[in-house]
Amino acid sequence: MLSLAIVVPCFNEEAVLPSTMEQLLAVLEQIQSDDNEISGKLYFVDDGSRDRTWELVSTAAARDKRICGVRLSRNHGHQRALLAGLLSVDADIVISIDADLQDDLDVIGRMVAAYREGNDVVYGVRSERDSDSFAKRVSAVAYYRLLKLMGIEVVHNHADFRLLSRRALNTLREYREVNLFLRGVIPTIGFPSTQIQYRRKTRDAGRSKYTMRRMLSLAVHGVTSFSALPLRMIALLGIVVSFGTLLLSGWVLWTRLTNDAAVPGWASSVLPIYLLGGIQLLGIGVVGEYVGKIYLETKRRPRFIIQATVGEGIRYDRRHADRYSHS
Repeated sequence: MLSLAIVVPCFNEEAVLPSTMEQLLAVLEQIQSDDNEISGKLYFVDDGSRDRTWELVSTAAARDKRICGVRLSRNHGHQRALLAGLLSVDADIVISIDADLQDDLDVIGRMVAAYREGNDVVYGVRSERDSDSFAKRVSAVAYYRLLKLMGIEVVHNHADFRLLSRRALNTLREYREVNLFLRGVIPTIGFPSTQIQYRRKTRDAGRSKYTMRRMLSLAVHGVTSFSALPLRMIALLGIVVSFGTLLLSGWVLWTRLTNDAAVPGWASSVLPIYLLGGIQLLGIGVVGEYVGKIYLETKRRPRFIIQATVGEGIRYDRRHADRYSHS
């Protein structure tokens, strides 16, 4: 019997959760009717919601054994909530999907079929971004181009809708970094993988939790977690500025010798101060970002803390755990 788990991170999703549960249960029933050798469960990870999300999950779990819940002690962020779910399930294959169900549910069955064909990782990839605003489409294109420029291996137009085999999940457990960026980590696993394209839908209810600030934070986090190129760019910038300063010095000297009307001292003092001051602040900021990440990694604080669980089939290996407190 092949066990399937669908992991759904949730943060203040009471508006969409009843519909999400109903639709995902229908998907499980459809998959099981097509293949009676598959058993499935839903795992909802409450990432410190302030609404009735956990109440809805607990009630549903008491009513239906196919529903399980994991409650984090506070809001740890989408990536860590997703990781908490992935490391807590006990299944042969795990599919992660957002609670808003903008991702195409029909792809889940195709993902399982792709796994049957020998793929350990199956990526759900958006074929277009028509449902996004103009600003989000432009920023997304710029984001993926930036990651590619930095030498970071990511799947274009893929977020966190994916299938992972048990072998891939066991490998993921060995990644212990606190600065978590799953979209960059998963492609480094290296097992056989494939992509399935789909059209993304609009939200049925509620609103997106990824504000512009969070998206910018994720972009910076992705770059600094997987590439040292910004540090090298600072070194290159230093070389360029040094060479430019030599040229500027030659121009200032030539102007002083050939033009009696030149105001003495303005070019040789004002321009270098502003130029070098700005570059120094930029360099300190980038270096500080990396130093901050080193600081967080060395402290080895838990990436998430589980406060409570409901339902059966939740696996939590203390050897690979962060912190676990069941109540």
